[in-house]
Amino acid sequence: MNRRAPSLVTAVLASCGIVVALMQTIILPLLPMLPGLTGSSLEDAGWTVTVTLLTGAICTPLLGRAGDMYGKRRFLMWSLAAVAAGSLLCAVSTWLPAMIAGRALQGMGLAVMPLGISILRDELPPERVPAAAGLISSTIGIGAAMGLPAAAFVMEYAGWQVMFWVSAAVGLLALALVRWIVPESPVRSPGRFDVTGSAGLTFFLLCLLLVISKGGTWGYTAPATLALAACGLVAAVAWVRHELRTPEPLVDLRSAVRPAALSAHLAALFVGFAFYVNTLSTAQLVREPASTGYGLELSIMATGLCLLPGGLCLALLSPVSARISVRWGPSRTIALASGLLAVGYVVRFFTSHELWTIILGATVVAMGAGLAYAALPVLIMRAVPIGETAAANGQNVLMRSIGQAASSAVAAAVLAHHTAGGRPTLEAYLLVFLIAAAVSLAALATALAVPRRAPEPAAAPA
Repeated sequence: MNRRAPSLVTAVLASCGIVVALMQTIILPLLPMLPGLTGSSLEDAGWTVTVTLLTGAICTPLLGRAGDMYGKRRFLMWSLAAVAAGSLLCAVSTWLPAMIAGRALQGMGLAVMPLGISILRDELPPERVPAAAGLISSTIGIGAAMGLPAAAFVMEYAGWQVMFWVSAAVGLLALALVRWIVPESPVRSPGRFDVTGSAGLTFFLLCLLLVISKGGTWGYTAPATLALAACGLVAAVAWVRHELRTPEPLVDLRSAVRPAALSAHLAALFVGFAFYVNTLSTAQLVREPASTGYGLELSIMATGLCLLPGGLCLALLSPVSARISVRWGPSRTIALASGLLAVGYVVRFFTSHELWTIILGATVVAMGAGLAYAALPVLIMRAVPIGETAAANGQNVLMRSIGQAASSAVAAAVLAHHTAGGRPTLEAYLLVFLIAAAVSLAALATALAVPRRAPEPAAAPA
């Protein structure tokens, strides 16, 4: 590569991460309108959010493994192509199953982040990898936070179909940039696909999310809920046994349970949950009608602007996180980030009555997520051999995606269960904030439990 190439490659991969992350939240301004557009219930329309996170959780380790085997750039491009195809499908249809299918394709783009980080580790000088990987990781949070204001702007001035057309165009542009600028990594790990593992992971995650999202409606002790939970539990046990026995698993559980790697994966699960609650709750809370006694009845555009300061903080804190990780270690950075997440939700719990305090709390939460997202890949890269980087980062994004999907389902269930006059009560939102604060403290405890890295052995004397 020439001297410009490392910075240029990093910039392109970071832009891809932002494009993919936008897909997580662009649907939120449209969500209240979907029942009327598609003739469905609000609960069913909510699967346009959950399915993206579900397919991201499933496809991330699958495409990460494929990238290790057959080429990281190749599968990075396939992920971006799926994002563009899903956007086109959503743009031309008002049939809910078709929109859910389009959103599922968009979710495949979440594999961009671990693939991009692996390309960086293969191609960049070692001293530049931590900062670049932190930037790529934080783009997921940046794009998710900035997706709402961007989508709100397009919807307000051009219409919801244009929002998806723009998404398709941006996805194709990112695909072209990768094709022209990003080199194919020469590092390969031979193997084969774990088809059984992929099916097992899909089935038990689907059961889990259905229990969380539908349990409040069906009743958590209803026969259908209990049967689904039992099926998910059996599938999870069978999947773990299969992954431990197969010589080339989809998710290398033995590698994943190494102390440092396991801590990084659990922290990703908790941070993903806590951060996504912030986006979901803010987008809905400020749009609630004034008749609820707490709602601010903001427009779609104003709602999007509430999350803009958080998105800017996510972008600015990525290099700060890299410096903290280099100086004190990524586990300390994640501990600091988790503390900020908890503080942000405490602020939100006590001050969710005025717009400026809502924005303040949401921004503090975003600051914590920005620090954590940039530090997680550094912790992963210290925990696994170079040949396992794509798969390990895929596992980490898998855990983050599971956390986000669970947060979407939990928040929807809590808000649907505590209502008055057909709208969620303020107490419902406060309960969501308490849950997210508790999860943030779990992330803090996990980060503090990361084992200290052993010192490098001294060089042998000449």
